[in-house]
Amino acid sequence: MTATLEPDYLVAVIGAGPGGICASVLLQDKGIDDFVILDQASDFGGSWRDNHYPGLGVDVPGFTYQYSFARNPGWTRMFPKGADVWEYHREVARRYGLYDHAQWGTRIVAEKWDDESGLWRLTTGDGREITARFVISAVGAYITAKDDPGIPGYQDFTGTILRPNDWDHDYDLTGKRVAVIGTGASSVQITPSIAPEVGALEVFQRTPVWALPKPDFALSPTVSRLMAGRIVGPPLSGIANLVIEAALRLVYQTPRPLFRWAAPRFDAISRALYRRYLRAVVRDEDAREKLMPGYGALGKRPTLSNSFLQAFNRDNVSLVTTPIDRIVDDGIVTADGEHHRFDAIVLATGYHLFSDPESYVEGAVVGRDGFDLGTFYNTEKLQAYQSVAVPKLPNRWMLVGPYSWIGTGWHELVEISSSHSVNVIAAALDRGETVAEVSQQAHDDYHAMIRRNDENIDYYFNTVNAGLRTYYVNSAGDMPYIRPTSLFGARRQSRNVDLDAYRFRAAPHPVPAPATRPRSAAATGK
Repeated sequence: MTATLEPDYLVAVIGAGPGGICASVLLQDKGIDDFVILDQASDFGGSWRDNHYPGLGVDVPGFTYQYSFARNPGWTRMFPKGADVWEYHREVARRYGLYDHAQWGTRIVAEKWDDESGLWRLTTGDGREITARFVISAVGAYITAKDDPGIPGYQDFTGTILRPNDWDHDYDLTGKRVAVIGTGASSVQITPSIAPEVGALEVFQRTPVWALPKPDFALSPTVSRLMAGRIVGPPLSGIANLVIEAALRLVYQTPRPLFRWAAPRFDAISRALYRRYLRAVVRDEDAREKLMPGYGALGKRPTLSNSFLQAFNRDNVSLVTTPIDRIVDDGIVTADGEHHRFDAIVLATGYHLFSDPESYVEGAVVGRDGFDLGTFYNTEKLQAYQSVAVPKLPNRWMLVGPYSWIGTGWHELVEISSSHSVNVIAAALDRGETVAEVSQQAHDDYHAMIRRNDENIDYYFNTVNAGLRTYYVNSAGDMPYIRPTSLFGARRQSRNVDLDAYRFRAAPHPVPAPATRPRSAAATGK
């Protein structure tokens, strides 16, 4: 292979969502300005840019859904709406001058390590090649919405198909007969938002969802500024993190016999309390029974809503629990033969996730000695050192990798993973080395620790709630969505990376020293 004197960029950040923004800001903090942000869309925001369905909003308080370096004094609600969250990310990108680094309309379809040159060769969807010494993959947790809902005949429907990430706002729902397939997080927000408009709404449910009360309310500008300020903001986030830390430790540090005794009892008590809550908010007894989960409170992602369950009190809203047999040209046929006719169908049927081995395609990421990440993850299961690095993939890190979600908002997660990645890049440059690769021993020791800590979580999902369809459990029967470690420990390890876990060396053609610019210039925005 022909060697190149230097790559197009020192660092390529793939993805312009919350992770890509975070990594880019931290690169600037280290004085590294030679980076490009690659994204297939045309703006920052990731999922908040792509999803724009009715009722969209976050399901955690706003003060936990922001960067520690860019607290937002402008939240208008305790649980911000989707448009506000998107604008927040765009504002952060403007503030740090990231638009100058963005290359839009660039979909990366393959990443191949060139060991001779010590760089990554990235292939775009239109056949171009971009080279970079270091790669930070910031594609996010919810990679793409599922185009195929897994229901025969969905392409035969001649009415309007609406999706959370492809909502047609020009389509008038007024008086229409509408079906919503699914009762996950998107459906919980969409269903009550469109119910007052439509003529008839049928919600097709396979598994009931836990829909808990949402303590949401409007924030005055004064309160919002206080919550983002230096006096109130950090302590408020600290308290939330202490609660998360305690919950995490309770799960993975509880002695195995005690956890196995307590877990089913916790679920039984939770179900009893939830049944009482359903009696208080849903009038129809049949609907209440159908909405009652038969699994534990943590078996699937719990949702927060003050209007989803209440929507089933409306005369124009009904719940269908008979399995769908097929979709036909004018509606849905259920397993009992009943033909439900609709003008529009909402496919709220989920996403392809970072924790699914099927999301990693053979040939998409090929490292040293022909190592194929897709083949590895589909045969050896998902694993990564500190959730970010894999042996034989030099100079490459994932911001949302296996066993990465640590119970917090996503911004805490990507700050942890970005800090680790950027600190290793900076260490390599400081040492005059241009290749950094996590050692096999460090990776294997870390993954062994993860599996030990994961035993209680495995018991909860695969024994207490065995057979439950949940995205916490992937097709291999593992739970790589959840990181079973201390939140504070993960944060410390990302800020003070154990560099002995990495092997540093020089590439045949050294990369030039990174460009620098004053912090004030980086923060001026466009």
